[in-house]
Amino acid sequence: MRGWTKSLDAAGVRDPGLRDDYGRQRQLVRRFRRTAYLAARLLLPRRLLPHVVAATAVMHHGDNLLDAGPLAQRETAWASWERQVREALRTRTSDNSLLRAFAHTVSAHPRLGDIVETYLATATAELHFAGFATEADFQAYVDAYSYPAFMLVAGLLAPEGDDLRYRAACRTFIEGSQRLDFVNDLAEDLQEGRVGIPVETMDRFGVTTDNLAASVGGSPLQELVTEQVTTARTALLAARDLSALAQADGRRLAGALVEIELITAQAVLARGAGVLHGSTNPPLGRTLRVLARR
Repeated sequence: MRGWTKSLDAAGVRDPGLRDDYGRQRQLVRRFRRTAYLAARLLLPRRLLPHVVAATAVMHHGDNLLDAGPLAQRETAWASWERQVREALRTRTSDNSLLRAFAHTVSAHPRLGDIVETYLATATAELHFAGFATEADFQAYVDAYSYPAFMLVAGLLAPEGDDLRYRAACRTFIEGSQRLDFVNDLAEDLQEGRVGIPVETMDRFGVTTDNLAASVGGSPLQELVTEQVTTARTALLAARDLSALAQADGRRLAGALVEIELITAQAVLARGAGVLHGSTNPPLGRTLRVLARR
């Protein structure tokens, strides 16, 4: 706990109430993104940790609002949340502890303002996501939702000045990460009646959503998983530039995020058609070794 207190001090969070607000977000992030929190705690300078925690919490809360429940309920919840976020950023205050912390983070890192606007303007791509007909549809989804959501956090690690190469590397990373997630989460997505692998891609391997829903996988699914994970891994390898393009204080974390996703890709590849019965996690030992090396 002493380390967290020092992080709040280094981040310039002095107000006792605001420190409590950040503390609540820390508890949430530790619970739902344990590996990511551990990486941030070990690899980030103290001045950035509270802000990355707040941005991660906002990203996660938005995901939940956009994903959980009937469409009409989600539309109402997101519209309300969007208004609250904009009001909090305008007034720098809110009745919501998450938004109080995040408003302070955006105030301390003004470049996040434009990133938040982009995210809010396009996030409904996730609200209406029901699968993809084509690879182009998948790429449009990454541009509209995955990339802007990732930049809520990655924007805090961006270099000063011209960051076009950094942003391009972030886009490459999140394309690979999102493709990998859609393969790894196949079983969960099927239960929700949607699949993140484009239909035209599944058609090439003779795989249909109906067959997958009936737990029919076999060699065609194995080949599909191999192709999709290999494609994702190619993007992740290309995104290794992130560790050199991020600001100096963020390079260790940026590099670790890429390496952990590459470890996850290997685990999914090894699981193969078994993803039809549940997702897999990167081996803990290898993940800890990545963090230790960084």
